[in-house]
Amino acid sequence: MAKPKQSKPEAKKEISGIERLGLRVSSMINHPVAQIQRWVTIHRLDTDGDREWEEVMGLLSDTDGIDMTFNDDESVTLRWEAQAEEDRVVEVEDALEVEEVAPF
Repeated sequence: MAKPKQSKPEAKKEISGIERLGLRVSSMINHPVAQIQRWVTIHRLDTDGDREWEEVMGLLSDTDGIDMTFNDDESVTLRWEAQAEEDRVVEVEDALEVEEVAPF
């Protein structure tokens, strides 16, 4: 009888604090409600280190079209204007292209 193959345990990659904060901020900005109202308030968590918070806030402040308001409770409110139709980026999947016409 053949022995079942033992798979190597996959090493879990820990994400850094800045990656975790960046993902949280990105998901808040991309949330459908935030996209409709065109603003979001980001609250600083106890797990957000000073270096990570300053780095992400710096990146946001360097982004064109974002107005930042630093609140007294260490939160930050981001506001942005709706993009014009011609400025919007549309991603098109190559898989959607028709390469061959169906014979029927």
